[in-house]
Amino acid sequence: MPKPRQRTGKQKSSRWARGKYTPRRKVCFFCTNKNETVEYKDPNRLRNYVSDRGKIEPRRRTGICARHQRSLATAIKRARHLALLPYVPAHIRKMRTFSADAA
Repeated sequence: MPKPRQRTGKQKSSRWARGKYTPRRKVCFFCTNKNETVEYKDPNRLRNYVSDRGKIEPRRRTGICARHQRSLATAIKRARHLALLPYVPAHIRKMRTFSADAA
């Protein structure tokens, strides 16, 4: 039978035993604003949920509920199909510079 290990050094205080902080739970943007809907026709709003690499951001990062994440993914895919949003990062860089020049 192995011997139990002896702890050396200072013991953690009970204050830090749980971790440094507890992150705040994110609230779904679309659930809080009942009049807001997920539309594929609004690429400016959808760009907030697409990474700089062109990938759809996960729920744990955006804080959107499962129901709205499914509809958001469908809307992003439709917007990509209609060329409102880019598929690849090279096109994202071109679109960002183009929109900056137009403004």
